[in-house]
Amino acid sequence: MSQPKNILIAPLNWGLGHATRCIPIIQKYDRQGHRIIIASDGAALQLLQKEFPHLSFVSLPGYNITYASRPWYNSLHLLRQLPHIWQTMRAEQKQTAQLIDQYAIDFLISDNRFGVYSKRVKSVYITHQLRVMSGLWTFLTTFLHARIYQKYDEIWVPDTAGNDNLSGKLGHLSQTDLPIKYIGIQTRMQPAKMPVKYEYLAVLSGPEPQRRLFEQILLKEFEKAGNKVALIQGKMAETPTCITRGMVDIYNYVTTESLQNLLNRSDIIIARSGYTSVMDLHALRKKVIWVPTSGQPEQKYLARYLARKYGHKVQTQDNFKLEF
Repeated sequence: MSQPKNILIAPLNWGLGHATRCIPIIQKYDRQGHRIIIASDGAALQLLQKEFPHLSFVSLPGYNITYASRPWYNSLHLLRQLPHIWQTMRAEQKQTAQLIDQYAIDFLISDNRFGVYSKRVKSVYITHQLRVMSGLWTFLTTFLHARIYQKYDEIWVPDTAGNDNLSGKLGHLSQTDLPIKYIGIQTRMQPAKMPVKYEYLAVLSGPEPQRRLFEQILLKEFEKAGNKVALIQGKMAETPTCITRGMVDIYNYVTTESLQNLLNRSDIIIARSGYTSVMDLHALRKKVIWVPTSGQPEQKYLARYLARKYGHKVQTQDNFKLEF
């Protein structure tokens, strides 16, 4: 093995997807004997602390990005948060410089944390969105994102380079001279043949208020279930809990091992078409109903792309029905 390095890994706290898709990367470097420092905030930081209690952790400033409750307003709502995002990025840059000195960092990996970057050490940026879809604002958001990731020494896309890919035109540009490296599907899930416990399992994720709104819709639909169903709320807490209401088991959150078990023991999965969920469920070869987050064009694109390519089902949040 080469000389152990000090590696800073920093996923964005926007839902749990950025943190969970970093888990295989953290596991890889941990097994190789490198010293890993994980930097994030909020629920993403809490989740990784539970997954890797033996590693070092640092709290970063929170971007605290929110969605609008009215989907048609969401793109403009996100653009209005750009000054706050810029301020947070500058604070991150300052803290990153301090962390490089404090931990003698040799190499850093940022999963969509715009300010975790340095010219002093090799800097890698993880994204599946080389093209950022935002409706009428797609050209602008793609341009702004490119201005960020072009600073890095390498851009890692968690997908494959060829036609057998999951991100479609989000993660593939027709022509580019950028230092893009396709690192393959990054998932912590392993398929296993297990007896089915749940007819439907809904896995919630993403920022508020849309996570909460979809939870309310699901619970109302689950009242009609004739067989056992389950809901994972995606809400971090000190300890995992499960409560039962009739035919419905409600989990606040689950660890990687428990999630893998529940997914393998469920017949049909209901999930947001966020990219980490896409990678996880593709690995398990499950029957899926994708319900894109309202007002998020990227998730709408991915859901339709996967429906055409793999025969998955797609429903909208407002018209969701418990049927496959």
